[in-house]
Amino acid sequence: MAIASGFRRILSLASSTNSSSSSIRPCLLASTRLHSTLTSPKLFISGLSRTTNDEALNNAFSQFGKPVEVKVITDRATGRSKGFGFVTYETIEEAEKARQEMSGKFLDGWVIFVDPAKPREPRPPPPAQSQGQPSQPGYTVNRTIGWCG
Repeated sequence: MAIASGFRRILSLASSTNSSSSSIRPCLLASTRLHSTLTSPKLFISGLSRTTNDEALNNAFSQFGKPVEVKVITDRATGRSKGFGFVTYETIEEAEKARQEMSGKFLDGWVIFVDPAKPREPRPPPPAQSQGQPSQPGYTVNRTIGWCG
């Protein structure tokens, strides 16, 4: 949304100026490029179909440059897509072009959204056991006395 309003502002400024000041246009466009939100060539793709695989995602994004890594995140139990994935390019320029062209497009019948990938945040440590120590990792001892049924 902010990108679209920025482009509208640039285009309205460029069209409102007369032809003698056409040297302003490249400066405005260059300043927009410097404000790109991408800081790494890794993109987060959301809205994927459950049937989308790595190969289909690679085919869709290879037209904007050579993807270094393409990964659709899958469910361990079913092996189907969880609905999101990642694409990493060699340069930020290729990633920016792919982001602009593919966001809001259809892939396997679903509208996908392309955003910059954020670094993975560290997980907090698991909470400590309050009822004694576990007898085995992941299991706790039931300390109920008597019949509970």
